[in-house]
Amino acid sequence: MLKTEKRATASLALVCALRMLGLFMILPVFSLHAHEYAGATPVLIGLAIGVYGLTQGLFQLPFGFLSDRFGRKTVIVGGLLIFCVGSGLAAEAESISQVIAGRALQGLGAIAAAVMALAADLTREEVRLRIMAVIGMSIGASFMLSMVIGPIVAAGYGLRMLFWMTAVLAVLGILVIVFITPNPSRQTFHRDAQVSLRDIGGVAGDIELLKLGFGVFVLHLVLAATFVVFPLVLQQNLQVDEALHWRTYLPVFLLSIFLLVPLVIVAEKYRKSRLVFASAVVMLALAELGLALSHTYVAVFAMLVLFFGAFNFLEAIMPATVTRIAPADMKGTAMGLFSSAQFIGAFAGGLLGGILLGAGDHTTTFLWLGGILVVWFLVALTMKTPRYLASKIVSLRDLDAPGLERFVEQASKIDGVHEVSVYESDKVAYLKVEQGFDDSELRALVSH
Repeated sequence: MLKTEKRATASLALVCALRMLGLFMILPVFSLHAHEYAGATPVLIGLAIGVYGLTQGLFQLPFGFLSDRFGRKTVIVGGLLIFCVGSGLAAEAESISQVIAGRALQGLGAIAAAVMALAADLTREEVRLRIMAVIGMSIGASFMLSMVIGPIVAAGYGLRMLFWMTAVLAVLGILVIVFITPNPSRQTFHRDAQVSLRDIGGVAGDIELLKLGFGVFVLHLVLAATFVVFPLVLQQNLQVDEALHWRTYLPVFLLSIFLLVPLVIVAEKYRKSRLVFASAVVMLALAELGLALSHTYVAVFAMLVLFFGAFNFLEAIMPATVTRIAPADMKGTAMGLFSSAQFIGAFAGGLLGGILLGAGDHTTTFLWLGGILVVWFLVALTMKTPRYLASKIVSLRDLDAPGLERFVEQASKIDGVHEVSVYESDKVAYLKVEQGFDDSELRALVSH
């Protein structure tokens, strides 16, 4: 990567990590402190945990479109300011309704689509996939870090400090965008990173993509609902002090890697993704059932390891499967809708977790979530095995209109190329190729 691309990657990954860290930190602790707010009920507690997902899911695409008109950095800074205001409102909240309003504002500052568009503006086509992967990994790392930091800060200083920390993280994100992230030399539309309105119908009409959208909706529903009640299980049933909850979560994440790695190897190296995918859903269902029936710390700990081993695998494999299934020139649209389903799932999970907690206890909640996962398993069994193809983007800026036509004709005949889409407006080719594809022939076509 070029120096500016490395700088863009590091800064944008940091911004995403800072924002998501602020959103996630209350997940393992809010249920423990919700009684401090006037009007708190189980349903409203769940709503406070998950409402950010509703506003994030609904507004990330409009924010992406606004960035096309008003500039990427302007929209990102504006979104982070909204996030900061929401964090401050939640920090000073006296009632649960004020916390819900603050969390909704946090989600309203939905910058994900604008960040991806800026990343595309700042990078060349041939390294863009690598940069998107780094940003994705930074979000995953922020989730794990939040599960450790949240309990420590909340136990020592309360939720108010946690929300103010979130506001400070937003300010740090603004400083990174303004002073560290490079300014793009030009701003264009990128089909691999942005949503195209004209392609939404094509993506929504693909049954396999819809199944993946349903899957990520359920995955994050289960995560949010689980953590409406799990912190209460640790503290009330297992008598683990809140300040020590991180001692459970940290080794759980480390041990879950030992489950994640073999799952990825079998799925990718041995081309058994459909089998391993369905198996991971079964693992989640078994973990929820185990949490419902376990009464000792060791048993609960083991179920949590099983849960996060499967969760981390699915969180990694599902976006990759979306990119394999979606047409090369619709990848940005497919990923945008997939991401929206993920956030709305978090909202539904928080709300459902609150409803179930109010109607019963943690055992009831875990059993219901296990049942929902069984439904997902049945859907997963109907999924087709995706072709093991990779997306590739080739710049065609030096070719005229006849040259673009020749490129499409000749590139389609190259062994290992399965799909070629070229748009004269942006002079970029979007291809689906076999993994390990040698692109020397493609480079020769462009150079000629």
